[in-house]
Amino acid sequence: MNLPLHFGLLGTLEAGLIALLVGLLVFFLWERMGRMFEMTHGQVLGWAWLIATVIGAGYDTWNLVYTSVVRLESPLYAKLALARIHDPNELGSRVVMELAGAFAGTALGWYLFSRRSDKNGAAVS
Repeated sequence: MNLPLHFGLLGTLEAGLIALLVGLLVFFLWERMGRMFEMTHGQVLGWAWLIATVIGAGYDTWNLVYTSVVRLESPLYAKLALARIHDPNELGSRVVMELAGAFAGTALGWYLFSRRSDKNGAAVS
């Protein structure tokens, strides 16, 4: 996300909350689009979760993968890579909270914004 968050556990929780709000907003938009194009609930949920994950957790996930996969052979390269990351000590937990927040936001959006249906499958307003 690359936002100026707090350090430590508070910053991790803030990042998760932001991802939750992003998931809620993205699901709301996809729900409206899904009604226009007659998409199924699974398609709406899948696309909303994927986009919320990319927006909410994409930057930190990329940093986590980059620092884990790319060989940082020199201390200078390692120092330069870590200098670009906000709070590198909490990067793993921040990614987990962002992924959980994006999932929870889309699930909460599905619960709040989807049409209710009765036992026969008919939509209830």
